[in-house]
Amino acid sequence: MSLTETRYTIGEVAERTGLSAHTLRWYERIGLMPHVDRSHSGQRRFSDRDLDWLAFVGKLRATGMAVADMVRYAELVRAGDHTFGERRELLERTRREVLARIDELTGTLAVLDRKIGIYTGKARS
Repeated sequence: MSLTETRYTIGEVAERTGLSAHTLRWYERIGLMPHVDRSHSGQRRFSDRDLDWLAFVGKLRATGMAVADMVRYAELVRAGDHTFGERRELLERTRREVLARIDELTGTLAVLDRKIGIYTGKARS
């Protein structure tokens, strides 16, 4: 860490990410967050790297990935480069699940569009 690296309090990170301080503490407790540095008084001090990680975790959450899988992924990252294969498999499985949900939502959207067309008198018979 350089002496000029920006550090953020838990409140600042909560404001930047939209996550509550409680959620940030929980992420750390369950192993989803890497070790967060502490100030001399014991306050958490998050780095830009921590913010990047939280942004990625937010994307994983948006995929619908289970918390247990996110924690497993975090463990694999901390374990090192030899886990690339297992990380890739986990992400590929999640990608397949996202694509299946997109297909399902596309079909649902088509049904909604048809119904909206009926109600607006623009349906094609």
